[in-house]
Amino acid sequence: MDLRALEYFVAIYESGSLSAASKKKFVAQPSISSSLKQLEQSLSTSLFVRHARGVQATHAGEQLYPLAKQLLDQAVAIRDVFSTDTTKTPFRLGLIKGLGVARMSDLLGRFTRAVDSLELTLVSQDEPCQARIISRDLQLNNEQFVPMWQEEYQLAIPLHHGLALIDNINILDLQDLAFIQRSPCEGWAYLKQALKNANVRVDTRAKIQTIEYALGLVKAGLGCAFIPVSDDIIKDQKIHFKPIKDLSISREIGLGYTHMSDTVKMLQAVACQN
Repeated sequence: MDLRALEYFVAIYESGSLSAASKKKFVAQPSISSSLKQLEQSLSTSLFVRHARGVQATHAGEQLYPLAKQLLDQAVAIRDVFSTDTTKTPFRLGLIKGLGVARMSDLLGRFTRAVDSLELTLVSQDEPCQARIISRDLQLNNEQFVPMWQEEYQLAIPLHHGLALIDNINILDLQDLAFIQRSPCEGWAYLKQALKNANVRVDTRAKIQTIEYALGLVKAGLGCAFIPVSDDIIKDQKIHFKPIKDLSISREIGLGYTHMSDTVKMLQAVACQN
């Protein structure tokens, strides 16, 4: 049985849709769909029922899920038991903050499985490292940059805030807005200029660095924040996310490196898999 097909099946089961599984595994949706079809044909049964919002596991799908998880875990254990190469491959990877836990966990998991005996150390993007996952504005002059994904900046709004009732938020709606400023942040630089041009002032209540803390303060009702929205973040049902009209800003995330080693080449292949 194809282990890759089982990986995709598990991703579909856990995410609830083929499109979400496609994003989670960084594989094109037609490949996910084709793999599922072949798996269903090999088992002579349907594993999911399609509906408007995604898929629902059939009885056979419910039976297969724990077995598939167990088999995938055993496959990893078998590989580890018979691995004779005890030489570690050290690799320092720099990361900017706020990349999304689920997305990065999946990417790093596939990377470590792809490189035998990898000893991965995660560091801040400004520390010495062999490669970095960064936004394009942080690319150095001597650094190659391979695009991976884009994230749109949106206004994060507390659940019961008045702006949550406005369909189309414009820059004038931000006058005297209780605001959580995240710095350094390329999105804030654009918003700051737009506020200045419109002669609008916000009421800055906090200045912090990380997206996670910004979201925490938004949930606490301290104010709104302008942040790049990932698939992980936008699922949070305790915060409203809305774009600001006529202020279309996004950040491009990619892999930066100065030297193409075999390990960097593998990371690039994993990071850009689609």
